[in-house]
Amino acid sequence: MRSFKTGIRYFILATLLLGSQNTLHASGFALIEMNASGQGNAYAGAAVGTNNASTIFFNPAGMMNLESDQLVVAAHLIDPSSDFNNDGSSLAPLLGGGPLIGDEDDGGSSAFVPNLYWVKTINDNTKFGLGVNAPFGLATEYDDDWVGRYHGILSEVKTVNFNPSIGYRVNDKLSVGGGISLMLVQAELSSAVDFGAICVAGLGPGACGVAGTGPQLDDALAELEADNGSDLSTGFNLGLVYHISKQTKIGVSYRSEVDVEVSGDAEFTYPTNATAVAVATSTGAFVDSDIDVDVTLPDSFSISLSHQVGKFTYLADVTRTGWSSFDELRIVYENPAQPDTLTTEDWDDSWRYSFGIDYQYSDKLILRTGIALDETPVPSAERRTVRLPGDERTWLSFGLTYMVDNKISIDVGYSHLFLDDAKIDNELESGIPTLNAQLVGEYEAEVDILSAQLNWNIE
Repeated sequence: MRSFKTGIRYFILATLLLGSQNTLHASGFALIEMNASGQGNAYAGAAVGTNNASTIFFNPAGMMNLESDQLVVAAHLIDPSSDFNNDGSSLAPLLGGGPLIGDEDDGGSSAFVPNLYWVKTINDNTKFGLGVNAPFGLATEYDDDWVGRYHGILSEVKTVNFNPSIGYRVNDKLSVGGGISLMLVQAELSSAVDFGAICVAGLGPGACGVAGTGPQLDDALAELEADNGSDLSTGFNLGLVYHISKQTKIGVSYRSEVDVEVSGDAEFTYPTNATAVAVATSTGAFVDSDIDVDVTLPDSFSISLSHQVGKFTYLADVTRTGWSSFDELRIVYENPAQPDTLTTEDWDDSWRYSFGIDYQYSDKLILRTGIALDETPVPSAERRTVRLPGDERTWLSFGLTYMVDNKISIDVGYSHLFLDDAKIDNELESGIPTLNAQLVGEYEAEVDILSAQLNWNIE
């Protein structure tokens, strides 16, 4: 049984290599990059039913708008540019509150996000669809010696979501749809641990100074890896599309919360100073251990409107994401001597507003543009962390669809995201008071996203 589970885990981890990595642009760590056609109009009107198989994610009822079976493959390149400016970060008050020492790294990294969708006709009123995508993702990575290393170095979350769905035409005006989600999740986190500060807490500054150690002089590295390979997380999505008239339709969609339980291990790499290591590990803490992490990923609710006037189609969308479910990140260690690692999040529900226009330039070419305002769920500078440092962002998007022939079409989309400057004033939460360093500063960032998509109509 153990070898079977191990094999399943390796299979899942290999699959996760096709998953997503997010940077500083999404609402929290939710991804909206589910197709290239929507990228061109900032995903305005997505829940009213996109004109390709990617509607499986946004609203499965939209499958009934497709005239044939279809296969869609999409890919997105996400390229952030950011800077972090330190503004008085300090050691714990018990250590005198001296300055934290280190570089001002930005943590951003480019990412590649793929999607795959397939729709098959069952009968005149029913279609089956399968989507493979990444609804959540995160990737920030800083240098090991940056000023915020005690708050975080590597933060990486990858997801792969399998989303079988059914669409059904109730009548000429109304279609409904639903699906289930089977989600694979892998997470990697790392941070530095100030063993010199722990030594001061245990022996005092004099004895530690004689031993050649002290705050910020001897850092350990904590590395955590976990996945849910043996227990997939599940959820569901529902939607409807209603044709008010031939020119106007409205779409409503809902994606449920997903409870994720991942398990894995924590490994600690020690510095060379024997005194610092001896004091830090004297209670039995900071030794390799199995870990468990439980997180509730948020639900979302969208309302979209599409209205056609001649060659122009006007699109609008409002989406609420229930990030208030993300109240804390708690890592529980099997080692009873190791206290939980806790980060209080206290996030708020967030809203996204978008407006876009499609222009039917010719029988073969559709031109697109759109704007969007994407709120941040992070409530304050005190709750902003180095692992998720983003703020509100404004999208400006352009794109097109080109019909190669009656079977093949290509979508290309581009978005530039203007991010508000994000202030951080976050205290490290630790049961050892001398580790409670304060990171103070500001992130400045912008993001470019380029998407491409191939649509193949299967007769």
